[in-house]
Amino acid sequence: MIPWVQLDMAEVPDGGGTITLMRRGDEYSIRAGAVTLMSSRTSSSEIALAEVACERLSGRKKCRVLIGGYGMGFTLRAALAGLGADAQIVVAELVPAVIRWARGPMAELTAGCLDDPRVTT
Repeated sequence: MIPWVQLDMAEVPDGGGTITLMRRGDEYSIRAGAVTLMSSRTSSSEIALAEVACERLSGRKKCRVLIGGYGMGFTLRAALAGLGADAQIVVAELVPAVIRWARGPMAELTAGCLDDPRVTT
């Protein structure tokens, strides 16, 4: 079995504790203590959230969407796929390190979604 390796840790603002970025092979996990908050292996609910929202916005021009928390970017990538070129998406991430992880160790998961001109963090 491939062991988990801690890549980084970050403090959550306002006394929210610490989160850690873990990697095992090509799998990533963000954890709060022993609790897995998100994993690169399970993304269906994050993707479904964006798909449902984008379906309701279908046909509208210049949509503006707020995504609360970047996580591993699954919701953002699905929103980008479901919205038009004139859409604007704001990602409000509480822990700046999560965005840094997305551009660093988890870059292979993000598919450049943070660099899309429709996205603001």
